[in-house]
Amino acid sequence: MHVRALSLRDFRSWEQTELELSTGRTVFLGSNGNGKTNLVEALGYLATLGSHRVSTDAPLIRLGAQRSRIGATVVNSGRELRIDLELNQGSANRAQINRSPVRRPREILGILQTVLFAPEDLALVRGDPSERRRFLDELCTARLPRLAGVRSDYDRVLRQRSALLKTAGRQARSRSGTPADLSTLDVWDGHLAAHGGELLAQRLRLVHELHPHLEQAYRSIAPESRTAAIRYRSASLPPEFLDADRAPQPDDAPVLESIMLRELTAARGKELERGVCLVGPHRDDLELLLGSAPAKGFASHGESWSFALALRLAAFELLRGAGTDPVLLLDDVFAELDRRRRAALAAVAATAEQVLITAAVPEDVPPELEATPLRVETTGEADERISHIVDQSGAALAPLSEDP
Repeated sequence: MHVRALSLRDFRSWEQTELELSTGRTVFLGSNGNGKTNLVEALGYLATLGSHRVSTDAPLIRLGAQRSRIGATVVNSGRELRIDLELNQGSANRAQINRSPVRRPREILGILQTVLFAPEDLALVRGDPSERRRFLDELCTARLPRLAGVRSDYDRVLRQRSALLKTAGRQARSRSGTPADLSTLDVWDGHLAAHGGELLAQRLRLVHELHPHLEQAYRSIAPESRTAAIRYRSASLPPEFLDADRAPQPDDAPVLESIMLRELTAARGKELERGVCLVGPHRDDLELLLGSAPAKGFASHGESWSFALALRLAAFELLRGAGTDPVLLLDDVFAELDRRRRAALAAVAATAEQVLITAAVPEDVPPELEATPLRVETTGEADERISHIVDQSGAALAPLSEDP
């Protein structure tokens, strides 16, 4: 899989650009703040409908514009598809496939697959559980695009059920208030368990299949370190489901749905008291282990970087195992890595169908990658700065080392 063309309009610092891309390795070179990261962010957004840098769409729309547009022509096994996404201020986003509108933006998911490694990935090891849940869910959706609908339905039911719990809890604590009507809570429990059971089944399957890739990737990066492992963590699931070596079963989703229903019933009193939903995949975590110790809080800075890199390399190998290389996006990461980690990442990049790299100077990119350079600069002042591609000569990267 590769991206043949990328177009942006009013996306962050890019007012408008039409960029032709090729297979192999391409590096966007430019000083910090010139807009090179925005290019890989745009492709990552097309693949996941989310940014690796911000949690909302507003910062993605160029200052003063009402909407932003991202488009890409994706080639996969000889088949070419065009996807376009419009991000709107104050209204729903819209998407097209081959210039034809689709009902929901999530219908473009799966057309472009990417694996993006960035400095922000250190949060996978040191950050909150939400970072690791997002990693799992985006990778699950890359493998099974229809799961985006399951995630959306789960989030919608969770919001509605949480609102009912808060209202019922306030009424229960008020002596003069009308007794809470909980007749609909059982209905919401059923919906939450149905969507949650399917999401849990896919997460557990992913952890089982990702685990050997993660173990191997970490060993290649840090052979002298302790063995790396991952394990799904959930307070509401029986221990036998949490073993990464447990093989997924065809009936996992309905079994997990039944378990969730049972746990929701058991937790109802506490949920009404606290006014929050205490059961479900939104409360779970991906536990990262080095030897027998959790990586979070025990791993050194180098070990944390190694674990974050190993997670992304494992994701790349897992997606590649389905028969198609995802596009590998490397955002300013080589400068953060030592020699061994650089070599491990470069070894994978050298075999990928398409790799898009951002770097401040050519020296940050391993010369063995022989990446084609595209120089990025900005014009204007302060918030009005606009990014441009200023050199697209196609010359090899190495000769540019004297002129970063």
